[in-house]
Amino acid sequence: MAFIPFMISAMSKNSAGERALVTNRKAFHAYIILERFEAGVSLAGTEVKSIRDGGLSFRDAFVEMRSGEAFLVDCHIAPYSHGNLLNHEPGRDRRLLLRSTELRKLATKVSERGQTIVPLRAYLKNGRIKIEIGLARGKRLHDKREAIKRRDIERDTRQEMKRRR
Repeated sequence: MAFIPFMISAMSKNSAGERALVTNRKAFHAYIILERFEAGVSLAGTEVKSIRDGGLSFRDAFVEMRSGEAFLVDCHIAPYSHGNLLNHEPGRDRRLLLRSTELRKLATKVSERGQTIVPLRAYLKNGRIKIEIGLARGKRLHDKREAIKRRDIERDTRQEMKRRR
């Protein structure tokens, strides 16, 4: 029997039960991510169905700490197309479900100057919608230029290597 490594890795991804729904590419450009956390989200039924259909947008979204709890603010979840009168409000704040130790850690870090919490990606894990949030510090303009320059150099080297093969 032949061993096929790429099939093993593909199966492990499926067995983990994770499927990416949305990524916040703008956050990786504008912020330096210091730490990452996995959080559950308190959602209504129509919100879950809408997210599974691709109706989630992280544009201008951030996480705010209120009275010891974390809330996802300005995250737009489109109304469910087959929803009725009980459809959800698209722009409401949603509570993030984190451990109390993580909440305390985030609250102390955010109180420091220049740090914020941003949503990085949303994904399905074992049938539940999870959001990866990141403790972040804003990049300066020269940091952004350096990141763009490094990305361009890496792309050029990949193209050159491909051409030489």
